[in-house]
Amino acid sequence: MTPPVLCVLLVASGAAWESTAVGVLGESPGVVLLKRCVDVDDLMAAATTGQAQAAVVALDAPGLDAAATDHLRRHGVRVVAVSGADTDEGAARMRASRVGVTALLPEGRVGELGDVLVAAGADEPATAEADTAMAEADTGPAAPAPGRVIAVWGPRGAPGRTLLATTLAAELAHRGVRTMLVDADPGGGAVAQVLGVMDEVSGLLAAARLAGSGDLEARLATVQRAVAPGLSVVTGLPRSDRWTEVRPGALEHLLEVAREQAVVVVDTGSDLDDDGGGVMGRPSRNQMTLGALEVADEVVVVGTADPVGLSRLARGLVEVRDVLAGAPVRVVVNRMRPSLGWKESEVAAMVEGFARLSGLHFVPEDRAGVDRALVAGRSLRESGEEAVVRAVADLVDAMAPNTVAASPRGRGAARLRRRTAGAARRR
Repeated sequence: MTPPVLCVLLVASGAAWESTAVGVLGESPGVVLLKRCVDVDDLMAAATTGQAQAAVVALDAPGLDAAATDHLRRHGVRVVAVSGADTDEGAARMRASRVGVTALLPEGRVGELGDVLVAAGADEPATAEADTAMAEADTGPAAPAPGRVIAVWGPRGAPGRTLLATTLAAELAHRGVRTMLVDADPGGGAVAQVLGVMDEVSGLLAAARLAGSGDLEARLATVQRAVAPGLSVVTGLPRSDRWTEVRPGALEHLLEVAREQAVVVVDTGSDLDDDGGGVMGRPSRNQMTLGALEVADEVVVVGTADPVGLSRLARGLVEVRDVLAGAPVRVVVNRMRPSLGWKESEVAAMVEGFARLSGLHFVPEDRAGVDRALVAGRSLRESGEEAVVRAVADLVDAMAPNTVAASPRGRGAARLRRRTAGAARRR
């Protein structure tokens, strides 16, 4: 009996190993190279014909993401990714995991491509019909609905990123939303200190190590600390010089895995410059901040209401606009106080001129309340400091309108004034 022929598609994106792969596929018994595709879009189109059973794709091919691999899988095409010779092994595994590829081959082992292609299909359905049958046969509990990633960013000058991130996460959890707070500030984490978490082990560094070994998804619970019902924290870097231990892609992988279980609030750094990394292939110091903004489903930009803070906020909005991939942006003007002599409409007219916003929000100054919470090592919500909590509660009303807010004392007397983009100019 003649063994079945395995038809293969190839996308190498001009990689040096392409000619070697073509030769190996041509010499492998039972394997036929059906088409050398121009790019991932061409690959997905070829997959819809139903003629191919496997695809060999460069791991860094533009457009190779989870949606693309899902498309290929639905059409019965299993994927083998090839990582470049200069790609760190741990980073390659993280990248493969993020895009849903389970079969990964280093460039130096392209000669084994035929055997790997056959093995890659041994443990997964070869057809879309088989995938459907397995889904229909699964009578276990449904997977939790995926959450989203909310990145809290702000320019230099201590505009209140960490306090806003912790209060935002605490408010979401208070409403019954499963929430994970991730401290991703490359300058050294402060979330643990703000919330009074005594933890000698950095959750972020532990997550980075697990991501590098491919075990993060299975052991995500081990990198979190529960701080309140429905709220857990991944603590940040213990020292600013340890940012080099977080490999490129590790934080992004953490956020994407966590998003499947909770709404994720990320406290980021302030700098957005891509400095190209350090010596000996070290990552960029700002890669964590850039990675968090890349993954984020929504970005909250924080600035202070004083002249210096607003100037920095304006420049920051221009910078953040250049690095975002279309995620909606909300601006929170923090520490708003009557002594500045400005109306909210005047501040709004300035801020909204620098970016298209999903919303503009004002949080009042409450220095005494913030100090009490910091000294107690508790979130502002836990410590009962109502002024800022009421403001953040209204922010959450706008961001998550389907959640039900509690009714803090006197909330109706001092609601945060929300303003959609352009509202001030229409007055």
